[in-house]
Amino acid sequence: MRKMFRATNVVLMLLCLMYFITYLDRVNVSTAADGFAKDFGLNKTQIGLVFSAFAYPYLIFQIIGGWVSDRFGAKRTLIWCGVIWASATVLTGMSGGLISLLVARVLLGLGEGATFPAATSAMSRWVAKEKRGYAQGITHAAARIGNAVAPAAIVAVMATYGWRESFYACAALSFLWVILWAFVFTEKPQDHPRITAEETAFLPKPNVVKPKVPWGPLFKRMMPVTIVYFCYGWTLWLFLSWIPQYFLHSYNLDLKKSAIFASSVFFAGVVGDTLGGLVTDRILVKTGSLHRARSWMVAICMGLTLLALIPMMFVHDLYVSLACLSFGFFFAEMTIGPMWAIPMDIAPEFSGTASGMMNTGSALAAIISPVIGGLLIDKTGNWELPFVGSMILMGIGVVLAFRMQPESKFGLGGTGDGAAPVAPIIPSSIRST
Repeated sequence: MRKMFRATNVVLMLLCLMYFITYLDRVNVSTAADGFAKDFGLNKTQIGLVFSAFAYPYLIFQIIGGWVSDRFGAKRTLIWCGVIWASATVLTGMSGGLISLLVARVLLGLGEGATFPAATSAMSRWVAKEKRGYAQGITHAAARIGNAVAPAAIVAVMATYGWRESFYACAALSFLWVILWAFVFTEKPQDHPRITAEETAFLPKPNVVKPKVPWGPLFKRMMPVTIVYFCYGWTLWLFLSWIPQYFLHSYNLDLKKSAIFASSVFFAGVVGDTLGGLVTDRILVKTGSLHRARSWMVAICMGLTLLALIPMMFVHDLYVSLACLSFGFFFAEMTIGPMWAIPMDIAPEFSGTASGMMNTGSALAAIISPVIGGLLIDKTGNWELPFVGSMILMGIGVVLAFRMQPESKFGLGGTGDGAAPVAPIIPSSIRST
């Protein structure tokens, strides 16, 4: 029990809670859309614009936020981010029409833009090298719990109080997290009052001097990773934006039943995130190969996502769609652990900046995917058609995954990652990977 509440585990728990809250605050709008769309008279294309408005500043602040967290620290970065995204959630509940909804969503994207790069920057110091996949998998699993909980939780609040109050409840949880982070987290693990010598022995050694970011070379090195993550992100944001509405309208379910089906799909993602992180680390331990643990695993899971979605193109059945979407989301989310470990594998000195570069792929997909999905639904009335794009991009991702080359480390003059020696049970080949 005492090991569970070690400093390293507490920090990871706080990051899990942050991922949960940020996704709850992101996707609550998908479930609440049925309420505010009726109040404001919005069509599906306009709803898609509300969904995607979040992604414009989110895209811009990925790299900026990653650099800020590398330069000034994850603690200050996430405190400011938390205050902004919590305030934006309050403003969403206070919206009076399409324009104010768009403004609130833009502010939310501004607040959440730096969160994942900053979290990755924190993990690069607080997580041992051989546990990077697990840490990224478990934190993103918490995010998917936010996805899964959101439909049922938001419907429950909406049914009792209204759609506006659902945003106020989410905002209160966000402000609470900011307070916890401010009091618990320290930038350097060695400065934490409850850290043990056993924990610090296997954590990366701190860099005495922070090198300047080599923007051009690092951007070029991360480009293949970014493109692969765009392919994944297209499917992610299509699911997050339209799955609650898909069951509601494609099968004419009531709001509560559609929320249950949507939550079932998102819970499959929770399992996928957790298992993906465990599997990628297991492959790394067993083979000592980052190429197999990251590139091969991402390619295989993207291929399985594509195959899982095919049946729903030919059979319009509620339970067939549920199975296809659940398996599709499960395999898509299994890529998260290896994908988010790659920036730390490639550029540990610049992990916040590198992960921000990678996540611009998903952020760009978040701008395009919901709007095109809504446009296709408005024009054709076919709720399955948007998923064709997901299958095409997953196929492209399979091919491009082998261009990521996580085993080829980016360094300044061949410098390493400064990691401390790993535990004796880890093969020596990993230490030179």
